[in-house]
Amino acid sequence: MLSHLLDHWLFLLLLVCGCTGTAGSLGEGRKIWQQQNTDPVSPDQLFLQDTFPRDFLWASGTSAFQTEGAWDQDEKGVSIWDSFAHSRFGDTVNIASDCYVQWEGDVKALQFLGLRAYTFSLSWPRLFPDGNAKYKPNLAAVRHYSRLIDKLLENKIEPIVTLYHWDLPQVLQERYGGWRNETLIEHFEDYASFCFYMFGDKVKYWLTMHNPYLVAVQGYGTGLHAPGETGGDASSLKVAHNMIKAHASAWHKYNTHFRPNQRGKVSIVLGSHWIEPQKATEANVELCQESMETVLGWFANPIFGDGEYPLSLKLKHGALLPSFTHEEKLWMRNTADFFALSFGPNNLRLGRTLAQYGQTVSPDLRRVLSWIKLEYGDPHVLVAEAGWFSDTSETTEDTVALYLMKRFINQVLQAIRFDGVQVIGYTAWSLLDGFEWNFGYAIRRGLFYVDFSQPERIRTPKTSALYYKRIIAENGFPKDQASQEIKGHFPCDFHWGIADPTLQVHFRPFSPQFTDPQLYMWNVTGDGLLRPVPGVKLQTRPSQCTDYLAIQSHLRLFASTGASHYRFALNWSLILPQGDLSNVNTDALRYYRCILSELSKLKLKAVVILYYPSHSAPNWSLPASLHAPGGWLNYSTVEAFRDYASLCYKELGVWVQYWITINEPNRLIDVYNSGNDRHKAAHNLLLAHTKAWRLYERKYLHQQRGLVSLALHADWAEPANPFLQSHIEAAQRFLVFELARFLDPLLGTRHERQQDKGGYPNEINRFLAQTGAEVSTLSTFTEMEKTESKGALSFIALNHFTTRLVSPYPPKLHGQPPDHNCRTLTDPTWATSKLGQAVVPRGIRSVLNWVTKRYGRKLPIIITATGVDDQVAVDDKVRQYYMKSYLQEALKAHHLDGVNLQGFYVWRLQDRQSPQFGLFSSTTHQSKPKASVHVYKDIIARRGFPESGTVEMCDLNEQQNVCSVCLWMFQNKVMLVFGVCILLTVVMLAVLIIFILFTKTNQGDARGHQ
Repeated sequence: MLSHLLDHWLFLLLLVCGCTGTAGSLGEGRKIWQQQNTDPVSPDQLFLQDTFPRDFLWASGTSAFQTEGAWDQDEKGVSIWDSFAHSRFGDTVNIASDCYVQWEGDVKALQFLGLRAYTFSLSWPRLFPDGNAKYKPNLAAVRHYSRLIDKLLENKIEPIVTLYHWDLPQVLQERYGGWRNETLIEHFEDYASFCFYMFGDKVKYWLTMHNPYLVAVQGYGTGLHAPGETGGDASSLKVAHNMIKAHASAWHKYNTHFRPNQRGKVSIVLGSHWIEPQKATEANVELCQESMETVLGWFANPIFGDGEYPLSLKLKHGALLPSFTHEEKLWMRNTADFFALSFGPNNLRLGRTLAQYGQTVSPDLRRVLSWIKLEYGDPHVLVAEAGWFSDTSETTEDTVALYLMKRFINQVLQAIRFDGVQVIGYTAWSLLDGFEWNFGYAIRRGLFYVDFSQPERIRTPKTSALYYKRIIAENGFPKDQASQEIKGHFPCDFHWGIADPTLQVHFRPFSPQFTDPQLYMWNVTGDGLLRPVPGVKLQTRPSQCTDYLAIQSHLRLFASTGASHYRFALNWSLILPQGDLSNVNTDALRYYRCILSELSKLKLKAVVILYYPSHSAPNWSLPASLHAPGGWLNYSTVEAFRDYASLCYKELGVWVQYWITINEPNRLIDVYNSGNDRHKAAHNLLLAHTKAWRLYERKYLHQQRGLVSLALHADWAEPANPFLQSHIEAAQRFLVFELARFLDPLLGTRHERQQDKGGYPNEINRFLAQTGAEVSTLSTFTEMEKTESKGALSFIALNHFTTRLVSPYPPKLHGQPPDHNCRTLTDPTWATSKLGQAVVPRGIRSVLNWVTKRYGRKLPIIITATGVDDQVAVDDKVRQYYMKSYLQEALKAHHLDGVNLQGFYVWRLQDRQSPQFGLFSSTTHQSKPKASVHVYKDIIARRGFPESGTVEMCDLNEQQNVCSVCLWMFQNKVMLVFGVCILLTVVMLAVLIIFILFTKTNQGDARGHQ
């Protein structure tokens, strides 16, 4: 009674003094959606390499009911979850994770991780079996929790103690109706007071309740949780009201009676989802704000805000929503010493039911933290629960959970460094696998695996535990040496290129008047029309390259970038419609000759692809007559390709310095369904390349001096889970199948000297044998083919775009696994484009080093295509970042690693329609340059990333000056011709006038003499 009078006196004193504390700025959270940053590559959106504050609390947590077990030992009382689990699921928590017995092992697990804090809950029914804290406690329970706290402190681990994590004593539910009854407010206050008194000298952080939202909604509203009541909104609102008041009572109890001596801090854990609008209109922003107020604001506004419920909640529920008196509002406000947040699958699942049309639930912890800062006056925040779940079949290999942990923790770091949120700690949930509420044992959330089928309940660290341990040891994500930028130039003969797909041929000349043999008369009948003169035929001239305006405008765009090399593909089906030399399209060849000759006039180099397979083209870009009998499964296609290559070498080779026989054969074979077909197609593609290469070597090399290669799609592969050997092996296997399958037969390897050169990689043969596949499915080369293929590569051409995470193909997935038996994933912390391409600059350096390590430095490597989609029309920031960062990593590969890198080709010159991969907009959008053009041009002009003020001259400078003059003349060709015509006309007119004057003068002189 005395304590209640003291509380009332203190409340009146605060009221008189007007000491209401900081209410925050309710409604300011709307700015989060109003000021969205949609640029995935801005510095504050990229993965942040930095460390946390030195005193940051790295923690993990458990709840008593989920992990303790011993449900009826040492006189423990029954909880509502004991009853609920027994009656509803058949799953029981009689033993659970056995933490009540194996608590010392849990402390060792905490030590293993290097944690600074441990969040755990006290079991109310274990301490007070009848729920009434006014009576004698269960001494066995008191001893248990005292020993646990002492052991934690002994190991310098801060205990963060939760008073109530959903396990209400069953007797209070039966006697009073649980949290629907206001009587529980006093019972909870008494229980909290006992805990403060008994353990408070050693506990500095108290959490009164864990996520009361789920208790109110799922426990008393929908019945999904214990006690399983389905009272709907009315019941949920009443329960929440009582729980908020119970929390405030406990806080005031601590503040009045215990804080002066114990100097601890008390808060409540509030759960939240996060919601994003598809478009940040004013109406959509308001709906998102209301969604947050419906969950987090429901409890946070009375405690951290103005002491009452959000207006949106009042409008939604009307009279159903209980109200606070004016005195209660003032008494309720600021009853938390820090903000404790729960963010995980439980709230995010529930958030999906709250999302309206045009909204999506997002696991964005950073934005929740920023919303809290704006809405509630910048409080200190403890992330009291964060993490994900795994399927029960997963044991220690929890790869998805590992990456979501990485994402959540980095989002917290971003919130601290960029948004100024005062986050004091992070709790990875949970320490152990346990009973997961309505899911029972169907999912797992622990850092440590627990085998519930074994009575010993042995704890085994999962890979997420190993990763968390590393993060804690490094206090975040410190910068490494590899991420530092370097300064330097690329070589003088470096290829600054642009890559295009198959070049579109425009047969219609720009100047048809020179090819029309008719003579015309105009306006003979007064109708303004041209009419041919019958019987008159004029001699025409053949079409010239200058007649094709498309060529001029296209090359004008290319030349304006400052690039030196242009990579494009010929159209096999267009040049040889029948697939053989019986029908050659000379018009197409003439068009290609014009492109190449005009490039040559500008002193620009061409890289020409003979065969460019495309899924969007008919028959994968093969002539129909070759596709019909099987395409690349038929050896006749190999011979047809050789003949086609010979024609192109003969007709176009004088202008081509670099040939690529086949573009990305490793992607083409994916169209075949069976492993046998893929192996056979790959084999024939290699033979086709080899024959085309040898043909050039024998017949054209001496005269044309060109180089021939084939281009491989070469994305980098990293183990999805770096802690698993199976993932490390899968990543290497992926690269061998993708690259070595095509390069080994041509180049052999540096290390396996004993390997039969000209054959496929030994790794592939071994893998096929181990998996039970027939080794013979991998086609073999004849001795003659081996001899021909050996060395049949003039340079290594790689098309690199992104990096992939690789894991073994899960047996449970349906469908036929790929030949390498790998699955690819994406790190959720990587920046991605609109089409989902991950932007991972370090990947290009890694793949260059992998190829160099395997094949040596003798042959130059050229990145013949690299780029990213960006749907912004002008200021394409994603592409600008991509260019600069990928070129920076390419420079590191060249300068620091000694990679023989000789070229970098940006994909591609121009958009086809809407903004995507092009450096220039489409012709329908006036072919306007994007900002990335200027970025690329500037890097080319400086030949990389030189130190400011440094100049390194090249022997090519003189040639570049010539090219500049050529370019100016090329760009102003029409005006030059017009100017010359005017000049000639003026000169002829002047000569004529002078002649006439001279003649008249002579005639006058002659008459004078007469």
